[in-house]
Amino acid sequence: MSKHKCVEIEDVVIRFSGDSGDGMQLTGTLFADTASLVGNGVSTFPDYPAEIRAPQGTVAGVSGFQLHFGSGEVKTPGDYCDMLIAMNPAALKANAKWVKPVATIIIDSDTFDEKGIQRAGFKTPDPIKELGLETRNILLSPITTLTKESLKDSGLDAKSIVRSKNMFALGMCYYIFNQPLNFTEEYFEKKFKKKPEFIDTNKKVLIDGYNYASNIHAVSNIYKVVPSEQKEKGTYRTISGNQATAWGLIAAAEKANLPLFCGSYPITPATAILEELAARKDLGVKTLQAEDEIAGICTAIGASFAGNFAVTTTSGPGLSLKSEAIGLATMTELPLVIVDVQRGGPSTGLPTKTEQADLNQALYGRNGEAPVIIIAASTPSNCFHYAFWAGKLTLEHMTPVILLTDGFTANGSQPWRIPSMKDYPEIKAPIVPEGTIGYQPYERDEVRLARRWAIPGTKGLEHRIGGLEKDFITGGASTDPENHQRMVDIRAAKVAKVKDFISEQEVIGDQYGGDLLVVGWGGTYGHLVSAVNKVRAEGKSVSLAHFNFISPLPKNTEEILRKYKKVVVCELNMGQFAGYLKTKFDNLHLLQYNKVQGLPFTVTELVDNFNQILEGK
Repeated sequence: MSKHKCVEIEDVVIRFSGDSGDGMQLTGTLFADTASLVGNGVSTFPDYPAEIRAPQGTVAGVSGFQLHFGSGEVKTPGDYCDMLIAMNPAALKANAKWVKPVATIIIDSDTFDEKGIQRAGFKTPDPIKELGLETRNILLSPITTLTKESLKDSGLDAKSIVRSKNMFALGMCYYIFNQPLNFTEEYFEKKFKKKPEFIDTNKKVLIDGYNYASNIHAVSNIYKVVPSEQKEKGTYRTISGNQATAWGLIAAAEKANLPLFCGSYPITPATAILEELAARKDLGVKTLQAEDEIAGICTAIGASFAGNFAVTTTSGPGLSLKSEAIGLATMTELPLVIVDVQRGGPSTGLPTKTEQADLNQALYGRNGEAPVIIIAASTPSNCFHYAFWAGKLTLEHMTPVILLTDGFTANGSQPWRIPSMKDYPEIKAPIVPEGTIGYQPYERDEVRLARRWAIPGTKGLEHRIGGLEKDFITGGASTDPENHQRMVDIRAAKVAKVKDFISEQEVIGDQYGGDLLVVGWGGTYGHLVSAVNKVRAEGKSVSLAHFNFISPLPKNTEEILRKYKKVVVCELNMGQFAGYLKTKFDNLHLLQYNKVQGLPFTVTELVDNFNQILEGK
């Protein structure tokens, strides 16, 4: 029973931070799962260190996990945190700028010794004063010592005991925010089913952390975020963007009644898609971890030729390596989904940080004229929807599809209402039936301009395929100039035709024009819509057009862009989508708001920018 008054609040932002070995990702995930299971809206932002094995106790090695949970739908992980858990001095230093003026900071005081403070790069022996955090509610707790005391009779070795300190901190947070322990206890029972000695020890240290926060009166009040009852009925679960992408691809394969094959090479932050697909052998999924990026996509093209729904997954550096093979899939007109989970670049760049700078590469990064369909998911949960649509479009239109996500959407998570597959449309690939007379590989249907797909081994449908330009009908190698022109034209027209099969662009806000239209695409949706809603709540005329279909653009795109007095395109790059729109529509004046810091936008900076534009600054 709580000793403190329980105060109801609308939402709260918590940031767990420590060394990469302190288990902050797991701690944040368990809290997010609990908040989601009790019915709260949740949005998370895992922030991994970019260096492998950065020196312990240094700022470069800090791993963070921010979660925002609220009574209703939560669209972003929050700009600044109400509570920071800092497991060492480096974690405090790395995250001080993200702490609200009225925030509570829980510090593992055992790590704030002279050695730890120096290793974190502080110039004085008082990190709190040096960072100007004296006005915050600072809770100095010997978390490491208390964890050792909690588990002194557990029989675990000293290293395993210290590694459990994240569960002690989690228990403290559960008390402060009035969260139940049972969901995490059930996690321990499943996780350590084969190592039962870890079940009781983890439960004990979690409960001891909870009781410690209660006994020391860690805060003046405890807080409760009461779930809203307005959520659509259904079965919900927490899902990450990478997981949702994998499941969306599986759903597309099921609807198409085709086996799913994924040939990929592991690369941050896309690897989890390959891992999730590899775990689904029970659903007939076949995966191959190739020796490099080129082998990954080439095995997928081979699988597509053989009649599979083929997928390859990568990030920006891998997409550049796959460029020739994407051109091959374009020329052979085989279905293929390329998932690009964008990260900071160029080259190796910032592997664990988010960015939207692969758009130009997706649009133009192939030799010759090789247009492909491009889709961008915008939230962790709708990665499922757009992965499904990537499968539908590639299989029905017989041309590659690039699905763009990013590190923010891929690693982030949110509650997801599990859909019924009967609500998703059928996928009808143009497979040539056995017994067809006079099959020609590059004859097309008039509606989609898609060629038909003959599965090797089908009697009477023998044909050849390769990397040289195709004859317009037979598919044989051709160097005829006029034939090449026709093939280039038809492949472009086929992609352009896709606009007849996708929904028109929607606008959030003033449908028929107004003072300012905010334009975004991909994973910036949550921050943009939150900022637009905030400015609209002030009575100002601001609207949002957020794009998921990039190439081709929806039919009504130009009509929308020309309705508003001012248009600002917001991107986590230097203006790639803005530049693309200008090439499509003549005399289109666009303002830009760009950020390339490996971080998502904040709602605060967007609101400030929109207000400045409205004021004519």
